[in-house]
Amino acid sequence: MTKTKKSKKILNKQFAVMKKTIKPTDTRIKEEKRTIIKKKINENKTVAVRQVAQTSSALFFQFNTQLGPPYHILVDTNFISFSIKYKMDVVQNMMDCLYAKCIPYVTDCIVGELEKLGQKYRIALKIVKDPRFQRIQCMHPGTYADDCLVQRVTQHKCYIVATCDRDLKRRIRKIPGVPLMYIAQRRYTIERMPDAYGAPKK
Repeated sequence: MTKTKKSKKILNKQFAVMKKTIKPTDTRIKEEKRTIIKKKINENKTVAVRQVAQTSSALFFQFNTQLGPPYHILVDTNFISFSIKYKMDVVQNMMDCLYAKCIPYVTDCIVGELEKLGQKYRIALKIVKDPRFQRIQCMHPGTYADDCLVQRVTQHKCYIVATCDRDLKRRIRKIPGVPLMYIAQRRYTIERMPDAYGAPKK
């Protein structure tokens, strides 16, 4: 016997030939003997409705057409506290950064936040109550400023947000056409704004 025949015999011994069976659901079996699988129909299943946010008419692709001098800047709590820390005049440094007239805005929740922080932030509260700062009324309950700023910026695209908070910056970067102002190298820097010549180069 040759080697190949021997190997074939050994293989036949090792692996038994499987008996070919028909599935009980096969169509070739008579209907009386065949098992019919009924599909489960979920009556409670509701069609998911997807809501897509409408793009602002102020945007031309990523470019915001509503931005222009005088610039309206929404100021956050920590931006004012960092400005005090580095001994920087808020309005003057904003004008140095953008080379145009700037109007800083504070919401009721930011003022409330500073009042809650107490005696330590009395200078920040005094700066906020300056007549150069415009006050915006808030209609929502509570004094959490981050949600208020994000909501206001999504509704009205005419604002620049001034903040040093990482989480808030991350949230605002997701909103198209909204520039960010923050402190870097002891100077005010603007992000996502093509006309800002005063911003320091990185």
